[in-house]
Amino acid sequence: MRRALATLACLGALLLGGPAAALAAPQRASLSDIEDEVMCQVCGTPLNVSQSLQADRERAFIERLIAQGRSKREIKDALVAQYGEGVLALPKDKGFNLAVYLVPGLAILLAGGLIGVSVARWRRKRIAPSEPLAPAPPRADAEDERLDADLERYEL
Repeated sequence: MRRALATLACLGALLLGGPAAALAAPQRASLSDIEDEVMCQVCGTPLNVSQSLQADRERAFIERLIAQGRSKREIKDALVAQYGEGVLALPKDKGFNLAVYLVPGLAILLAGGLIGVSVARWRRKRIAPSEPLAPAPPRADAEDERLDADLERYEL
């Protein structure tokens, strides 16, 4: 019984303490983790694909900050302080930069709405024409006789 209680206590400690401890511990930054979120200032490409001298300088700057034990957020803040906002691949989601995230979504919603309204109008026109169809004019007796004669000639 004591053994079962001890096992349950250990499992409970792992379940409750394990994730909390993992969340509390700051994750160590790595160059590969930061490179794809930072741009080269010369060629305007992500740092992980750029081969310019400026990209090498930025990588060296990042590696020095990693060696100092800085977190990913601190490294990005230092890059912005050193090179400006343009160094970030994605702009911050605050202020005017928020438009980068909102405008495409709003444009997609607006386009979908316009397409829906257009399709609804198009279907209404196809189902119920705006002008009623006029009845066919009555045929004369001569036309009826000619039609009957033509039909008799082609009957098998």
